[in-house]
Amino acid sequence: MKGAVKADHMPVNKYELIVIGLPPLTFTAIGGIEDELQTVDMPDRTVRSGGNKGPVEFTADLPAHHIVQQAAMEAWFVEGQDPVSPTYLKVGTLVLKSNTGLVFRSYSFVELFVFKRGTPDLELANAGDPAIITWTLKASDMLPI
Repeated sequence: MKGAVKADHMPVNKYELIVIGLPPLTFTAIGGIEDELQTVDMPDRTVRSGGNKGPVEFTADLPAHHIVQQAAMEAWFVEGQDPVSPTYLKVGTLVLKSNTGLVFRSYSFVELFVFKRGTPDLELANAGDPAIITWTLKASDMLPI
């Protein structure tokens, strides 16, 4: 149904990533998340399921001028550094919302943590784009709920 947007479609701009123990975070973009099975190459050159899922990894963009939210992300990033805090692994939920808000799809992240921070490319010629900090997160598992 090209061109027709129904009330309960889930547009890519209606989402929320909730991380337990952090203030509400306004991520302007969340990278696609691939949840995949480990595989085994067989001697006959076929592929089979290894039976286990691997960890998931994704990026989340947060405007640099969101000072309180950036401070929370920085503190979380420090929790995973030596000496590692026992609270660095968190639980998160990604909620995809429909236009009406009546339909949603959600995924829970188990043992979620920040493992990378990326600053934006900077240039004097750019006179208006906001600076965005890109955080890369990993989780042991992603479960539909």
